[in-house]
Amino acid sequence: MIKRIAALTALIPAMLSTTVGAPSAHPAAHATPSVVTLTYDASGAGQWADPIKQAVQNWNDAVHNVRLEPASTPGSADYLYEATSGWPQTTLGPIFPGGNGDVQLGQQAVDEGYDTTRIAAHETGHILGLPDDYSGPCSELMSGHGPGTSCTNAKPNAAEAAQVDKNYAAGTPAARPHHHQVVIDVWSGRVLTRVAPR
Repeated sequence: MIKRIAALTALIPAMLSTTVGAPSAHPAAHATPSVVTLTYDASGAGQWADPIKQAVQNWNDAVHNVRLEPASTPGSADYLYEATSGWPQTTLGPIFPGGNGDVQLGQQAVDEGYDTTRIAAHETGHILGLPDDYSGPCSELMSGHGPGTSCTNAKPNAAEAAQVDKNYAAGTPAARPHHHQVVIDVWSGRVLTRVAPR
């Protein structure tokens, strides 16, 4: 009788695919946030096509919670890139699906000698919710023009990538702001001074 009870004690957990007193061989799956996909339209970006492609790749390689992809149709994009004659300026995000972000890639920064891929990646950082930090080193993408024209780094550092992942960690919010701040980046080494009245 004791042998039958012992046999049943061993048989019941086996039938239930579990073991008594031991951790499961198959740990419970952890819920992972879904990746937010943002689409962009670069059809109005002209000569910026290659820098945009590289900038997007740099961001996609660095972050996990958001992915940037070209829109299947231009009118459906969450944000757009366009070539302009002025200074770069961008909608400060984070932008989410259904958003209306705008990246203006200004020729004046190129005329000053700044790297086009760094400009495109920096402005994309604004779309993803990162502010400027002009006092930062060249290794910090959002230092923008601060390190000067010799800086060509177009990749976000670990802290910048972590902040973007944090911005998108909860997925797409149910409600999104209708109004966004626009960041104007004057990529210039010139310091504007005010002349005192005589």
